[in-house]
Amino acid sequence: MSVTINEQTVYHDIINRTDKGNKDNISRTVHYERFYFEHPEIKWAFLAGMVSRNAGYSMTDLKGEWLKRALGQRERSLLFYTYERANWLIFQDAYPQLLLYEWQKKTGRDWFHLLPSFHGSAFMMKEWRRFTSCKDGERLYVSQIINEQNVIQQPVLTHPVYRRRVFLSLPFRLQNWLHYSTVLFPTVDGKLYGFSVHGFRKLSNRVLLGKKLASLLFDSQYSASFRQFAAEVMPTGSRHDYEQFVYPKKICESPMLRRVYPFIQHHRSDKTDWSKRSSVNPSWFCPVHQETTEMTEWYKQKQRQLKAGILLKEILLKK
Repeated sequence: MSVTINEQTVYHDIINRTDKGNKDNISRTVHYERFYFEHPEIKWAFLAGMVSRNAGYSMTDLKGEWLKRALGQRERSLLFYTYERANWLIFQDAYPQLLLYEWQKKTGRDWFHLLPSFHGSAFMMKEWRRFTSCKDGERLYVSQIINEQNVIQQPVLTHPVYRRRVFLSLPFRLQNWLHYSTVLFPTVDGKLYGFSVHGFRKLSNRVLLGKKLASLLFDSQYSASFRQFAAEVMPTGSRHDYEQFVYPKKICESPMLRRVYPFIQHHRSDKTDWSKRSSVNPSWFCPVHQETTEMTEWYKQKQRQLKAGILLKEILLKK
């Protein structure tokens, strides 16, 4: 088979499959998780899928009953586009890497010399080749966390337009206080586990959060429960995907993503290699030791606080 496969075949296959997978939050989540279940040694794909589910909930919240009452249309549109932009950039960078690995498994040939064609970093080319030679799965997923957080750092997190109009705005600070800085992993028995990060715009803080989440996802006693949830619950982008287990009798208050958002057309103007202008902090590879925190009651309290705050605001405005 490897004799009949050429670079153009591999390149066009990856371009087409990446475009197909990067349509919206739902397609990204499905493609990440499908890849993981087919290649479980690539743990980052599952981490990306579960984090992508959280991004979907954050997006559809902006169209739900409560945040529509708290934020104006312009603010909600800006927040949505920020979530969408960051997650599109990550998929556009990461998924070709996953497919190059898949082609390598399929053909027995190293295809990572094609990574620059997809604007992948020199850092990740080195790390993928390290993985294929020594099979250090933990080193690989930490490298992928580092890489993807660097990919979005300048185009989104420190971009002057996003900084001024989104990250320093009151609506973002509200979202940050509520859920944006917290990633939750659900189970079908109605429990939620996860971690929060303070100072979300700081690169090192997001890398640390990613490592904590990976440890929770793969090294905790709940790992099998998280895989069960992903296998049994198709993503809709609605918070109801896991609230149906947390609140079995609750009416769905969060819409399905494809009912409220169209596909968004993106382009990637800055295609420079971040690893050629920034250094990798050695501490990012240090292991994390974090107690697993159940956040079910915390989540319920946050929901109560959100609704109480919005009702209070409406009462005060009426007065």
